[in-house]
Amino acid sequence: MASVLVVHRQTLQRLGLRMLLAAEPDLTVVGEAASGADAVRMSAALRPDVVLMDSPVVDTDGVDVIRRISRPPTLLPVSEPDGAARPPRVLVLTPTDHERYAYAALRAGAGGFLPLGATPEELITAVRIVATGDAVTTPGLTRALIDTVRQERTPGSPERESELHALTSRERDVLTAVAAGWSNTEIATRLSISPTTVKSHVSRILAKIGARARVQAVVFAYESGLVRPTAA
Repeated sequence: MASVLVVHRQTLQRLGLRMLLAAEPDLTVVGEAASGADAVRMSAALRPDVVLMDSPVVDTDGVDVIRRISRPPTLLPVSEPDGAARPPRVLVLTPTDHERYAYAALRAGAGGFLPLGATPEELITAVRIVATGDAVTTPGLTRALIDTVRQERTPGSPERESELHALTSRERDVLTAVAAGWSNTEIATRLSISPTTVKSHVSRILAKIGARARVQAVVFAYESGLVRPTAA
């Protein structure tokens, strides 16, 4: 059973999301919040698996809300299989034209993004995926995020550069291709390896850098200095 905190500034929208999610036997809504401040407070008190958040609420308080939810300074002990505490994962409903906001939210720790026009089935599926620890984003948003991050002048961070050293030469080649927006099939063709091998490389890269999705690997590629932003 995955628990969800619904965050939306509009009462009817919150009610609709609660009713939609509560109708699923494997999902339970543990609370509702109407602001970023309430979302931070309630996520700390209720410790939901997923915080489903409307992006305008976050825009009011800044991406710091996502950072405070997904990366709290302290965690109380919880009953986890491995005995480790983990913070809630944030799933953001976002307009398709807010790529720069989505990029900032991703760097703050967001676990997934879903367009405001998503179907109920897509929303339920996304909540389940994020609850398991995987990341969610759409192909269109992924491509837009890649285009956005290419234009950012993010210098290589020492911490990221250190993590980059853990990657093999071939893994760096694959990560560079991922950051260029290539699909597994395109990477396989250009590097003369099989798509299955590419998939294995991508999985190992994500594990080594602590990412859950390709779009987070793209951010890492730029923050580590492996790929440099294009000039404006």
